Amino acid sequence: MILKTNVKLNFGLFVLRRRPDGFHDLETLFVPWHGYGDTLEIIAGDDYSRTSASLAARYGTNSGDGPGAPLRQAVSEDGRLMVTVARREGVDWEPLSDLSARACRLLQQDFDLPPVKLFLEKTAPVGAGLGGGSADAAFTLKGLNECFGLGLDNAALVSYAARLGSDCALFIHNRPMIGTGRGEVLEPYDLSLDGYDLQVIVPEGVGVSTAEAYRGITPREAAGQATGEPDGTAIRRILARPVEEWKGLLVNDFEATVFPLHHELEAIRDSLYASGAVYASMSGSGSALFALYRKEGGRA
Repeated sequence: MILKTNVKLNFGLFVLRRRPDGFHDLETLFVPWHGYGDTLEIIAGDDYSRTSASLAARYGTNSGDGPGAPLRQAVSEDGRLMVTVARREGVDWEPLSDLSARACRLLQQDFDLPPVKLFLEKTAPVGAGLGGGSADAAFTLKGLNECFGLGLDNAALVSYAARLGSDCALFIHNRPMIGTGRGEVLEPYDLSLDGYDLQVIVPEGVGVSTAEAYRGITPREAAGQATGEPDGTAIRRILARPVEEWKGLLVNDFEATVFPLHHELEAIRDSLYASGAVYASMSGSGSALFALYRKEGGRA
């Protein structure tokens, strides 16, 4: 089975409070975006791969080059999982630690799966706040469920996805969703951007880790900005306003910690507004930014 993944954008991201478990409660609107994505192949261990030869031809064979090699491969100690990851810029992480591999191991704990091979070609930006790794994990869960007839419904898949990462569950639904809790509590949201063009920019050479984005952030409750409303209410009220009124209201709280460290990101956002965008923001913990432009003749 060969799957094409996609990424997500965060329309607004409010950091509400630090939780006892060390995570933070958030409010955000997740919006799937298909402008970037990876290619994932899932096969039983003894099946023929339609991608392995092409990956080897384009990225070179795995020769023990270690971190930074464009193609890396690893096999689990029990021999039940082989993971091949290819990326033009280099794979600087252990393939068995990839979220797609962790998703497979999670299901292997609960189901008697045959040995599995995963082939992942990473073309979505890494460290850009677009959730590419989370998408790979969710699509791995969905793919394994279909390949091996596990019979898991969406609720069960969401439960597994939430154990892998805060925004993994979004990609099970893969539609606009209000995210609360750590981002794993999801409610469908009908978003219409008719009359607007969307532009996404991923600056080259700028990566922002989630830990870096959280470092020094002051949650809204600690800053006395809490509204006292149920989580998700404030962002819904802002989203209900015309897009032209989102600027300054539908903010990404991580911009307060990321922009002082990466001034070029703030400059890009400002340039988007200067070029006529009606709304511009960083996605997630960065470094990707996006903007909405009103189409010629579009609604005001």
